This record gives sequence, C-alpha cells and structure tokens, in this order.
Amino acid sequence: MADPGMSVTPYWELTFDADGDVDGPERDRLLTQVTDRGVRDLIVFAHGWNNDRSGATALYRAFFAPVPGLAPTARIGYVGVIWPSMRFCDEPIPDFPRSVAAAAAQAVPGPALDKDTRRALLDAFPGRTTVLDRLARMLDEQPAGDEGPAEFGRLVRLLADSPRTAAAGDTSGDEGEPLVFGGEAGAACAEFAGALAGLGAPREPAGFALPNPWDGAKELLRQATYYTMKKRAGTVGERGLGPFVGRLAAAAPGVRVHLVGHSFGGRLVSFGLRGLPGGVRTVKSVTLLQGAFSHYAFAARLPGAADTAGALAGLQERIDGPLVCCHSRFDAALGTFYPLASRMSGDDRSVAGFDVGRALGARWGAMGHDGVQAVPGTAAHDLAVALRGPLPASGCVNVDAAAVVCRGGGPAGAHSDILHPELARLVLAAGRIR
Repeated sequence: MADPGMSVTPYWELTFDADGDVDGPERDRLLTQVTDRGVRDLIVFAHGWNNDRSGATALYRAFFAPVPGLAPTARIGYVGVIWPSMRFCDEPIPDFPRSVAAAAAQAVPGPALDKDTRRALLDAFPGRTTVLDRLARMLDEQPAGDEGPAEFGRLVRLLADSPRTAAAGDTSGDEGEPLVFGGEAGAACAEFAGALAGLGAPREPAGFALPNPWDGAKELLRQATYYTMKKRAGTVGERGLGPFVGRLAAAAPGVRVHLVGHSFGGRLVSFGLRGLPGGVRTVKSVTLLQGAFSHYAFAARLPGAADTAGALAGLQERIDGPLVCCHSRFDAALGTFYPLASRMSGDDRSVAGFDVGRALGARWGAMGHDGVQAVPGTAAHDLAVALRGPLPASGCVNVDAAAVVCRGGGPAGAHSDILHPELARLVLAAGRIR
C-alpha cells in the first residue's frame, strides 16, 4: 500500500520479489486507477541498494516532493518500485538522518559488521546463517597469516553461490564472473584495503605500511553482496517491470511512462527495456541516476572485442525518447570499488596505484561514473546545459551531474547524493513533461 504521508499524489507502490514476480493486488490497483485518476505522465522510480520498504518510500517522498511545483499543470502519476535489495547500514546517505551504524563507523573505523547489517545480510541470503556468522566472527577476530583472508574469501564465494542467489540471477552474461570470486582472496582484500586507504578510510596510515588485508575484507563481502543485488536487479527488470509496462500499455495506451532508476535501480529499469513486449512505445524517457552497471551495456561493439556486444545493445531504441545517464566523479562506489570488483576472472592487468580511471575504469567502469560509452552519437552535457535544454529527442545523453552529486562519506562517496531539485527537473526535461 502507498504511504499516506507521501509528498505527491496519485502515488502507487509496485512490489516485486527476487524472481521478478509482481504483487498482484498492487498491480491491478495501479492498472485500474491510473486511467481513473486522469494520469497522462507516469514516473516510475526504482531504488538502488536499500534495506527496507520504509527507506525506499522515504527516498521517493523526498525525490518527488519538488515535482508538482516544477510542472504545476502536468497530469503526473508516481510509482515507487519496491524490490528486495540491501545496503550495508554503516554507509551514510546525504539528506537522510545518519544511522546509528554509520555514526559508529565514523567514530571507530574498522571492519566489524554492525548488527543491522548482519540482519540485512540474513534477509538477503536466507539459509546462510552459519556462513554469515563465521564471516562476522572472522571480521571481529582478524586472524593472522595468509590462511585467514583465504578462508574468508572461500566463505564469501560460498555466500554468493547460494541457491537463492542463483535463482535470483539473470542469465544475461552481462559482465561475467568478477575476479573477486575466482581470484586469490588475500590479494583482493589487500587491493580493497589500498583503495580504502586512498579515500582516507578506514584509517590514515602513519608513514609507509602495507595495507592490512582485513581492512579490505569487509569491502570484499560488500562487493559480493552488491554483485548479488546487481544480478537480481536485472531479473526484476526483465521479468517483472518490462512485462508490467506492457500490460500498462494495453490497459492505458494514452499514458506516457518515464522510467527512473538510482544505482542498481538504473540497471533494473534498463533491463526492463529488454522485457518490454515488442511494439510497445509508451516508454518516453529513461533517466539513470548513478547507474551501477557497465558503461558498455548499450554498446553494439565493445572496444577491443568487436565481436562482443553489451548486454543491452541497441535497446535504447525501444524508448520513444532519450536515455539520460547522470554521472559524477565524486561517486567513489562506482569510480573506485565498482571497477575493482567487476574485473572478470583471468584479467591480470596491474592496478598499481589504483589509477582506476586508466587501469580499470576504462574497461570495467560504471554508468554513474563516466556515462554511456561506445554508443555512437551519444550527446554529452553538464547539468546546467542539460537543464537549459532542450535535450535530444532520442538516443543516449550523458549528463555530468557532479555540480550537485558531490556529497557523501566513504566508501560510497556521493553515490546516494541524488535528492536535488535539479535532478527532478532533469527527469521532467527528459520526458518533456510540462
């Protein structure tokens, strides 16, 4: 049910499970009411990593709040997509109250898991209580020697290979199996620890010292969790959201649909294009806010691999309007950790110095770090120019949003800094909602 305290109306929530199955009563209510309420433009927003429905609803409430004032005569309806994802509770989110776990992590940095994150992990990986308890204990104890990180990595792989994870994963072969699951765990933990040190977290080293791999072990677990959520987002988009939009087009053909996604929600709405029934042209815009998936996803040919296409190659053509991709150099989650974690097994290139932009980002980069890549004709603007408009009527458009997406602490940086009226204006501009 929709939150009665929502900032906009009409507003509906649409809930999907990990396999992309939609809540039937919510779906039917929306399909019936959207025409009765006289909606012409329907903005459908999918959250990224999030712990629960209340957090997702709070995000939608805050993001949608300025929209009625920006388009006072438009007949807009709003949908908040709810899907099973999670984030680590120690990550601060700009414009939201700092959680107890985030405050504690800032006061006493370290790799231990807080109780709220443990609970969220249990929800995300049901049936893996023993594995999660062992991982948490190892983070607390930090056993010496090489065997500890190796065992930690084995347990992380066991967690990521759980039956629930396999069932939730899409079959796209989007970016393959990341190196963090197939490589030497101690080396991966050390790389993450070095990256954290480069961001000033979790601690500033006093003089030269090799990174403590346990400082990076928690990041290994975090990235394994995000990899699972990333796969799940593709499933929910392709098997759930895309078919729903098809049903909506049949039930209310005059309603113009505008898809918006943050982080893995950007992947969700993009994979929704792949699940869209043929001939449906009701999607009038897609706006990606710090999209956490490959910047080559829409490419017909990958640089250095001309016989390989991105997982969503050409699907921007299913949009009867533009695909707008916001990116920011201040997004540490996507600028540093995403490319480190996304390397495929067998990639042995050096990452000395963690020059991600050169050594990793060019090949393993994310949409939200540097925008859509290798798609000919992609336009590029900074946010001020994009808002002066008009935006291109079709094709991919990269928008450098660093002017506003710039706040946030480690390790995610500005990844969740999306609650800005300028970004709400951009959604309206992409959809030509007036």
